[in-house]
Amino acid sequence: MGIGQLAGFAGATVVLVGMPGPNNTYISLRSLTQGRRAGVVSALAVETGTLVYIVVTALGLATLVQASPKLFTAITVAGALYLAYLGLKLLKAPAADHSAGIQAAPLGRIFRDGVVVNLLNPKAALFFLAFLPQFTTRGAGPAQLRTEMLLLGVGALLIGITLDLSYAIGADAIGRRFRSVRTTTRARNLVVAAIYLGLSAFALVSAL
Repeated sequence: MGIGQLAGFAGATVVLVGMPGPNNTYISLRSLTQGRRAGVVSALAVETGTLVYIVVTALGLATLVQASPKLFTAITVAGALYLAYLGLKLLKAPAADHSAGIQAAPLGRIFRDGVVVNLLNPKAALFFLAFLPQFTTRGAGPAQLRTEMLLLGVGALLIGITLDLSYAIGADAIGRRFRSVRTTTRARNLVVAAIYLGLSAFALVSAL
């Protein structure tokens, strides 16, 4: 891989990772409604999911998913259903029960949900299945190909955590005003739930 190729990879990764999607939306909503700390935990959780993708790619399991459109569709549908689950959980939260809403979610739960959202994010899967291989050396042997994919994955991880933290900090700045508005927990949950359910519907339509 030459310098020009790496520069192209970095630029394209910034665009792809920075585009709105389930990961960025999850981080922004957590930071918006619960504050910077929750947003940072969300960002770290999402990139923990990226680490899993890097390991899967290194083991060659990504090729299996790439060769099976049905498996990829199943991952997409599972991701959409998980987003719907997060939305429905908020809709069911009693108005007076702050512990059930997104605003009082424990950091452990925020981290767990962030990892799952990324693992079931079709954009993340496509990134490692279709995008990364384009920047590897043509004709490279298995060992070299694995090494290059690992290096590209680590580069994507560093870019991703930088952008994710930017989303978290930016959303927190906006969220300070959002959280100061005199609205009920129920009303805020409805807004966030609607966003989750909208993302879920979009993902399902794209998969089916």
